[in-house]
Amino acid sequence: MKNNNLKRFLIASLGVMSFTACTDLTNNETDSIVRASEGGSGFTPGNPSELLISAYKDLSTYTDQANIYALGQHTSAEMIPPTRGVDWGDNGVWRTLDQHTWDATHSGVISAWNQLNQRAYKANEIIASNPSATQKAEAQFLRAFNMFHVMDFYGQVPFREVTDGVDVNPKVLSRSEAFDFILKDLTEALPNLPKVGPQAIQGTANKAAANFLIAKMYLNKAVYKAATPAGPYTFDKADMDKVIAAVDAITADGYSLSSDYFQNFSSSAANETILSSQEGTPQNRWMMTLHYDQNPSGWNGFATLADFYDTFEDGDIRKGVKAKGDGTEFSGIGHGFLAGQQINDKGQNITDSRSKKPLVFSRDVNLAGTPTEKGIRVIKYHPATAGKYILMRYAEAYLMKAEAMLRGGNAAGALTMVNDLRAKRSAKAVASVTEASLFDEIGRELYWEGGKRTHEVRFGKFTKGTGTLIQEDYTVLFPIPSPAIVSNPNLKQNDGY
Repeated sequence: MKNNNLKRFLIASLGVMSFTACTDLTNNETDSIVRASEGGSGFTPGNPSELLISAYKDLSTYTDQANIYALGQHTSAEMIPPTRGVDWGDNGVWRTLDQHTWDATHSGVISAWNQLNQRAYKANEIIASNPSATQKAEAQFLRAFNMFHVMDFYGQVPFREVTDGVDVNPKVLSRSEAFDFILKDLTEALPNLPKVGPQAIQGTANKAAANFLIAKMYLNKAVYKAATPAGPYTFDKADMDKVIAAVDAITADGYSLSSDYFQNFSSSAANETILSSQEGTPQNRWMMTLHYDQNPSGWNGFATLADFYDTFEDGDIRKGVKAKGDGTEFSGIGHGFLAGQQINDKGQNITDSRSKKPLVFSRDVNLAGTPTEKGIRVIKYHPATAGKYILMRYAEAYLMKAEAMLRGGNAAGALTMVNDLRAKRSAKAVASVTEASLFDEIGRELYWEGGKRTHEVRFGKFTKGTGTLIQEDYTVLFPIPSPAIVSNPNLKQNDGY
């Protein structure tokens, strides 16, 4: 099967290694749905059912600890990727994300660009393959989902028609144009998508998922339509009302807040899963943080910062549940934040096999030259109970509505929503809600779920985080990868790079 029609679009991927640490547990992308003949576009429609299967499998790329996840999470003040000896050094790619010192040659910036644009193009092929109305709607949703991330990360969005010849440079949508295109896809898709209530595995497009992305679009519209990427941002009440309407539609489909926070990330999730991956398990999420001497033996990598940990009050279930250590497999691993002395499955204290000291996860952690035991670890997906990786969760939609109410002038309504959520999480009620306190609440509910950068940008906090060396407005967008600039003259490098 020939790939000529995609060659110029994804030339940036040639000769570029994606950055990973230890073992990359995502699926290898060995199947291609691109059909083109030599010397022209030569597009041949495929089987839309088969192409959709491939496109849904591609959602597994969001489960990786690198690339898309890393751009959305490692650049925030929730996560730190300490180098422990030579572990997680990887030529500085992780430290660069933490410090905001990336450039247009950063392997994660390049790989995420390629992955997202490839998946958007696959959706184009499905739409051009005579799909049913439902299949077209699913493809439009998948195209919107992937293009959303390109728009969010990079501002500019390249777009290639399946009928374009191999020598045609993809046109480029501005951020504002991309917003309109994505919203049109979602609006057109919505009536033809199935209505599906919450279930543990939700691996296909549905009305709630489309409404979730619509709500996210309108909540961030001020960012995407701003005259300059770093603002100032003006949040119109009319847009906030559309956020509320989209979230209300999700609620009407049967979604609700779960009374058991960590059940949301298990195979028995019941109330909140709007969209999940189909392929694999979320094992990267525990492998990337657990220590070598724990069970399972992790890669001893990412930790959280004490400043973020301290935003949680004692009693808030989201802060964590201690390990049982009752002899069953993986019972030495707790839920939430793992701090202090760690135990094995038998309840015995673990000794660090390298330092020969008790394995005590400490609050203090440095970016480089970090001892193996430093840093509070995080477990949301537990190896004993994990199901599929969640891409959209009702609690995020719920908080989008609360934020829209606050920005739209209904502080009392936002306060009621926040306190109802906090009651579900065994946290004390608060007397008032402000932008600052709501930002903290969003962090407590959604930590390490991959979208923190977007929240920080919207609240004007992205350039001010702990450890950020370059605190310049231009960093709210990533650079267009250098190979992409070379291959497509329609792309222009983002300001500052």
